[in-house]
Amino acid sequence: MSEELRDNPFEEETSAEDTASAAEESDFLEEEAPFSETDDGEPEIVELTPEQQAMQEANDKYMRLFAEFDNYRKRTAKEKTESYQDAVAKTVLELLPVVDNFERAMAVASADEAFKNGMEKIYQQLCETLKKLGVAEIPSMGESFDPKVHNAIRQIEDESFGENIVCEVYQKGYRLGDRIIRHAMVSVANCV
Repeated sequence: MSEELRDNPFEEETSAEDTASAAEESDFLEEEAPFSETDDGEPEIVELTPEQQAMQEANDKYMRLFAEFDNYRKRTAKEKTESYQDAVAKTVLELLPVVDNFERAMAVASADEAFKNGMEKIYQQLCETLKKLGVAEIPSMGESFDPKVHNAIRQIEDESFGENIVCEVYQKGYRLGDRIIRHAMVSVANCV
């Protein structure tokens, strides 16, 4: 290399290791390449030896098999995650009526304070378990009506609420991550 090229600040420096590995790669490519260049720079087809052809076919077969296995691995991991989410959603959907009944039972006046405290503790434990599973209540009361998460079963004209505002919640809605498990059943005020 000439001195003026070495002084070029934009040229990347290459180590002896980089040069050696590049030389090895070019030798490898030259061995397997079906083309070579003539003196004029035109490509010329070079016949591969049967050994080289067999090696190239085995390499192609290996690369296809590796790609198929990688796709299989990704697909099964996705299916496993989705099936787990489906199982959790189905189980939680079956438990939600129990949560609703606990809320109704706690809303009723009770003369026995010990019984009421026990019910509240069981309800709190059930809610904590749902949180651990990733289940969250969909906020509804006082929120703007969203048909993606709310199921309107009644319309009310009430000046104390704005337009399309949820004014009553008959049944709470729940979600698991981004997935809606159960829509909230609500009344909507001042529908437009």
